[in-house]
Amino acid sequence: MRRIIFLIACGLITASAWACTNFLVGKNASTDGSVFITYNVDSYGRYGHLIYLPHEKHEPGTMRKIYDGDTNHYYGEIPEAEETYAVMGYINEHQLSIMETTFGGREELVDKNARIDYTSLMHLGLQRACTAREAIRVMTDLVAQYGYASEGETFSIADPNEVWILEMIGKGSERGANWVAVRIPDDAIACHANHSRIHRISQYAPEDVMTSPGLIEFARSRGYFSGRDADFDFSAAFAPADFGAIRYCETRVWSFYNRFVDGMDAYLDYADGHHIGKAEPMPLYFKPKRKLSRQDIFDAMRDHYEGTPFDVQQDVGMGPGEMPYRPTPLSFEVDGKKYFNERPISTQQTAESFVAQLRASMPNAIGGVLWYGQDDPNMVAYVPIYCQNTTVPTCFDVPGADGTHFSWNSSFWVCNWVANMTYPRYNQLFPVVKETRDKLEQLFAKNQESIESQALALYTDSTNEALTMLNEYSVTCAGIMHQTWRQLGERLIVEFNDMTVRPRDEQGEYKMTPDGLPVSPIRPGYPESYRRQIVKETGSRFELPQ
Repeated sequence: MRRIIFLIACGLITASAWACTNFLVGKNASTDGSVFITYNVDSYGRYGHLIYLPHEKHEPGTMRKIYDGDTNHYYGEIPEAEETYAVMGYINEHQLSIMETTFGGREELVDKNARIDYTSLMHLGLQRACTAREAIRVMTDLVAQYGYASEGETFSIADPNEVWILEMIGKGSERGANWVAVRIPDDAIACHANHSRIHRISQYAPEDVMTSPGLIEFARSRGYFSGRDADFDFSAAFAPADFGAIRYCETRVWSFYNRFVDGMDAYLDYADGHHIGKAEPMPLYFKPKRKLSRQDIFDAMRDHYEGTPFDVQQDVGMGPGEMPYRPTPLSFEVDGKKYFNERPISTQQTAESFVAQLRASMPNAIGGVLWYGQDDPNMVAYVPIYCQNTTVPTCFDVPGADGTHFSWNSSFWVCNWVANMTYPRYNQLFPVVKETRDKLEQLFAKNQESIESQALALYTDSTNEALTMLNEYSVTCAGIMHQTWRQLGERLIVEFNDMTVRPRDEQGEYKMTPDGLPVSPIRPGYPESYRRQIVKETGSRFELPQ
């Protein structure tokens, strides 16, 4: 995929290689009162890089060019706002954050003459709004005027006080969009992962719901719905479920909830994709059994269905490295029969990963943090980027580096280098990667309280000095991460060269012979489970004579 103007989000869908995951956490569902929304941006061929859009004022008559975030197709122009807010990745200077997953839905509802795609709509919302409610108004007003050019989309929209889910799909040849927005309670968590999750609208309190005018009437006119208004189901009308929508998408949602909500076994029939129309869909949100920490959320972004019926480390598909990943495509064929691979939350095709932390207890410049990583979140350490920073760390957007041009200065490529060494020998290399990752995140977490205390002390007397300090701190953290990953990759190639393991002593130094040479490496061979599989398939072919 070519590098294009603005951030590229991801498209899907069920049978596509693209897919994303969002988690949402209300302020009373977190341990420290933070609101969180997250985003694994998953797309094969995408080059992850962090983009900054500055705060600007525009002369009357200034026009904005709109390019499709997936294809770079030029749609045309719309009038620019008089003032636009600064945006760092998917968070703006007011602690407003917007993220997404694509659900596709009914193909005939894509407006081929519309002027705004979903990626552009996210950035327009971030640049023109200060709060979640205002962003919903801005985004829906824009598509009402200029049309919505993309497939069905689920947006996570949050500020330090509120979390909303907005689902939107076009009207085909009609200008505008069908949409519904639901507020997530402050003490609840929610998730979406490429399937529409808003079902019967009437179950929510009226003050917690917004809809497009004539929503139900439109669905009736197209034959998507024929019941009572009180029974109207947005998801069923505009994105009827199939096996892929459930097993590739809703199963990820189930796994997130399963970490934090008791009784999720009740939804296993729904999550397995084999009981469509018979099993009750999962609610849009749940109250968790305990409050979530930031580390809980990081860990959930790295989920591979461990310990669940969907665990991907329980069969030969994990390979000799016992990795919790599967090669794509998601489906394959053997002797005329079709089969599928599980699609967990953490996946190798993640280009970049975001965790937005929003805090009403602090000034925006300090309260809003975008925890950012490039590549699969399981294989990287999240770096704190404050929402009013004005500098993108060089390693997160290296001039000349892109999806087909490698650079040792690019964290995207260095992190991918480490990950791609690790995947085939996951059981041996990942413990080293995890130890490095966790130590670095613990360092950032330990420093955060001190850094923010200093920033708060400066903020009242010298706001610019506080902003400069946070900006420099984020750049420093990114540099530390990048250099740490360079060193990690060098360690892996030395310690695990040629499918062996070079032993270390208790001090962590490589063991040496009395004559000063490295001792012979350990040759671990296949794990027990894989040796048994080989014997099962080959019988006595490789049996040594007695």
